[in-house]
Amino acid sequence: MDKPHGRTLTLNGFTLPRVLSFIAGAGMITASVMTIDHFFKANYPKTIFAGSFCDISAFFNCDSSAFSEISQVLGVPLGFFGMFMGLLIVLGTVFPGEAFERTNKSLSLLNFLGVVTLFLYSVLKLASLCLLCSGFYLFSIFNFVLFWVHGIDHETKNIVRRWVRPSVKLLVVFALAAAAGAYGMIEYHNARKDAQAGTGVNIVRQFYELPKVASPSFLSPYWSVKSTDTFEDAPIQVIEYTDFLCPDCLYLSQQLEKLKKEFAGKINVAIQFFPLDGKCNEVVPEKANLHPGACEMTYIAAGNPARFAEIHDEIWANFASRRDPAWRAALAKKYGTENAGSDPALRELVKKIIGTGAEYEKTSEKFSHGIRSTPTMIINNRMIIGTLPYDHLRAIFRALVEEREGGAKKFIESWVETPRPKKPAAK
Repeated sequence: MDKPHGRTLTLNGFTLPRVLSFIAGAGMITASVMTIDHFFKANYPKTIFAGSFCDISAFFNCDSSAFSEISQVLGVPLGFFGMFMGLLIVLGTVFPGEAFERTNKSLSLLNFLGVVTLFLYSVLKLASLCLLCSGFYLFSIFNFVLFWVHGIDHETKNIVRRWVRPSVKLLVVFALAAAAGAYGMIEYHNARKDAQAGTGVNIVRQFYELPKVASPSFLSPYWSVKSTDTFEDAPIQVIEYTDFLCPDCLYLSQQLEKLKKEFAGKINVAIQFFPLDGKCNEVVPEKANLHPGACEMTYIAAGNPARFAEIHDEIWANFASRRDPAWRAALAKKYGTENAGSDPALRELVKKIIGTGAEYEKTSEKFSHGIRSTPTMIINNRMIIGTLPYDHLRAIFRALVEEREGGAKKFIESWVETPRPKKPAAK
């Protein structure tokens, strides 16, 4: 076995760099565990009161990551791989060895490249950054720097040999351990998915236990889904207080997009504008600076009532471009709403819609009124703060349809969930 060339991160006894390496690994584990926990809580909430909503920042938002297409790999939350990497770093400081350090150094380089890729994807594609993920990024970069400055083979001139000299035996062991852990994570993930049927029943019960609230005094004329001319004639009546810069509102719109097809002809969705921007929203002054620019986007969407549903869908389909002035200008020009923000009548209409949020009793001691975050839904006169996953919303919608069609007041006592329709197998 090669002897270390001078400098080393873990082989010179109980040194400060070795302690810092342990801290870096422990930080990676902690951030990853918190990320995994958030992934499951966001995608599989156990109660109707655990929905996700925009309450911190449109940019610093972990829900965008939890709901994204790269949040998992074959059913394994991405945080698992970060947790495993952190564990290897910790073990490398507790049980130091030349082969172990060289292998961890190589993996740290790979991890660093992955972190940079994920960071760029989050900022450029999702237009947001998860604080929990950011914690992992920082500890990973710190770990990489430690290997850069103090790592074994530091004096080796060949950069490939300096960084890529892992032990094949250790890589095989690590791969097998990671595969076993990933399998366990997949099994747990599948169990959480399977539990959604039982959770759906509880969600429906919790929904019917919610106190009824009145509809807003002024119902928005802007509907994203319209099945009947009169709002109350549809079995499913959704009043959605939304903000076009809210990542959680994007997730809700994606669920409703699927559900409106399944419940075609039975659902109305009224968009009750509620941009968390002090330029047009005086209901929640505490969040006046949460989503700057949301009022402008609202005026663009409201400027052409006849084509509102199209504008609504196009905004959500291009969510990553929402802050680009050029894209906004092109959107406004496409639908003829360039001057919507300067139309006094339109501004007054939007203000009237937003103002209905002050009609509800406060749901938090921190805010004066019940509507204080987005999304907030009023489904058949019952308020749900935050979004819910497809299965939960589908369970509620199905119950509402059966209630309307069956008419039995106590039908919920014997109501059970049925499996979602499966796509036919490809021939």
